[in-house]
Amino acid sequence: MLNVNAAVASVVKSLLKREAISPPRLFSSIQLRPNTEIVLDNEQARYVGRVLRLRPGDELIVFDGSGGEYAATVGTVTKQELNLTIGKHYCRNTESPLKIRLVQGVSRSEKMDIVVQKATELGVFRISPVLSEFSVVRLDAERAVKRRNHWQKVAQSACEQCRRNIVPVVDAPQSLVDWFVDNSGSPDLQLILRPDAVDAMPAVAMAGRDLTILIGPEGGFSRAEHERAAAAGLQAVRLGPRVMRTETAALAALSIAQAAWGDYRAP
Repeated sequence: MLNVNAAVASVVKSLLKREAISPPRLFSSIQLRPNTEIVLDNEQARYVGRVLRLRPGDELIVFDGSGGEYAATVGTVTKQELNLTIGKHYCRNTESPLKIRLVQGVSRSEKMDIVVQKATELGVFRISPVLSEFSVVRLDAERAVKRRNHWQKVAQSACEQCRRNIVPVVDAPQSLVDWFVDNSGSPDLQLILRPDAVDAMPAVAMAGRDLTILIGPEGGFSRAEHERAAAAGLQAVRLGPRVMRTETAALAALSIAQAAWGDYRAP
């Protein structure tokens, strides 16, 4: 009898634990509307069937990047397609009050993936990969398109995990020179990380909501690039007494920005 009671208790505990877990989230490239059905591609079908192990009738959350999220129910799942019934729309917003554009020197693939993933989790609204004088990575036109598409998918997956409903835009990689030419807007604050800068990033005054942060690749920026940045109105700042790797610098800078002016700022 004790063994039976223990087994029942284990099952109940397992069911309660399962109920407490939030439904899995899935990004849809198809525009969503309540009370409709959609069919997603084989890649997402394999993910839902093999990774999430969902079956017909299971519930999940779906979002299309335009804001808010939808309740959904799994219809059919095969290796080739996934059928979902879209239900109620929920206007849930987890976006940062800061509009952060991360201009990131392209680094080796695994490092760049980490930057895109963590920058998405930390609330950036746009990621602009740039190739500078000391960049180790070189991309021709075809590879640039492939990398951009890959990074956009990394951002989408990060949104699924961190419960964001708006996916940051990942721009096509371009040269830093071209970015300076194209950067004709006037955000409230534009920063470039420089280890020997006089000003520490947390001490900078932030008056508005638009912020651009420019971070170099593994080899950093050249003197000429720093001069060009200064001429373009970017303010040089340092993060601390130590020189960080490019992927560490991105995470640190974004965390400081959110702590000082964004998500974690005291009311």
